[in-house]
Amino acid sequence: MPTINKKYKDRLFSFLFGSETNREWTLSLYNGVNGTNYENPEDIYFTTIENAVYMGMKNDISFILFYVMNIYEQQSTYNPNMPVRQLMYAGKLYDKYIQMNNLNIYGKTMVRLPLPKLVTFYNGTEGEEDKILCLSDAFECDGEAMEPDIEVKMRMININYGHNTKLMKACRPLAEYAWFVEQIRGNRINGMEIGEAVDKAINDMPADYEIRMFLMGNRAEVRDMCITEYNEAETMKMLREEGREEGRKEGRKEGREEGEDKLGRLVSLLILKGRNEDVQKAATDKAVRANLYKEFKIL
Repeated sequence: MPTINKKYKDRLFSFLFGSETNREWTLSLYNGVNGTNYENPEDIYFTTIENAVYMGMKNDISFILFYVMNIYEQQSTYNPNMPVRQLMYAGKLYDKYIQMNNLNIYGKTMVRLPLPKLVTFYNGTEGEEDKILCLSDAFECDGEAMEPDIEVKMRMININYGHNTKLMKACRPLAEYAWFVEQIRGNRINGMEIGEAVDKAINDMPADYEIRMFLMGNRAEVRDMCITEYNEAETMKMLREEGREEGRKEGRKEGREEGEDKLGRLVSLLILKGRNEDVQKAATDKAVRANLYKEFKIL
């Protein structure tokens, strides 16, 4: 299995839409998602968490536009745990906002905070459609009719090529990004290695695409980002398959679920500790995986 390139931590999505130099694309994405028509990109204040890792990566894009705190994530695999991750990001971002603005949260006067809007842009191949994911769905309540005191709602938007045409028309760079990802997938199906597939997609991009010159000018970085994302996706796919295999040996549905759950917990702990090499070893070596289960006391 190819190793994960640790140099390029950004995703291509955040490279395009979370850059100071591409503020107009960020604004276009915001307008498309929210049905607004703001015109001044300089009104955007980026708050993306730098040099911090949550569940294996920093948050993709976050920014404040007037009274709204936007937290955007891009996912190529469906992840039902995004609400809790978004909660972690939001907590960190609000703490940063409170400190930067010298707000007193211990006084008698209510502090004013920006409105949170949480969005995950999904472009995986599992066929997931737009939906609202809620943190409360993860709470264990043993059948008791109790209302949680914390709730997080997150909007998941399918941005695969051919989906959400209204949004794509409102945000041309997003439509072009969706086309680019689709071209890479098609090139891979035709037998190309991931690096070659990325290069061909860049070369084949229509001349009038807004993002074309940016991708060509940063070809090396774009290639490495795509390779990293592809390798990570392949690693996670292999881990899920290994989990199902461990469960099948139990000969029952519960066994399969337990196998996937064990691997899921192991991977989360390894990523949280920055042990990416061990994640890959766990995916391919059963003996290593067994030792890691013992190390983290996962039964």
